[in-house]
Amino acid sequence: MTLAELRVGQFAVVESVETGLHGQGLKNRLEAMGIFPGKTIRVLRKAAMGGPLGVRVGSTTEIAIRSKEAALVVLKPNHT
Repeated sequence: MTLAELRVGQFAVVESVETGLHGQGLKNRLEAMGIFPGKTIRVLRKAAMGGPLGVRVGSTTEIAIRSKEAALVVLKPNHT
């Protein structure tokens, strides 16, 4: 499952961040914003028609991320 597939209100844990077509630069940027393996993430809102997602990383950080980049964040379900 990827971050782009997570529904609004759902929690998950980041398993990995793929490199994708943007190379290591985007992966480094996402990790700098707190999206790295083991971190809890929650979708707060999704824009219509494949627009950006509003997500909470950890307990306090909120960011917006494009759906295309969210598809590079691989998640494992959080069963808590």
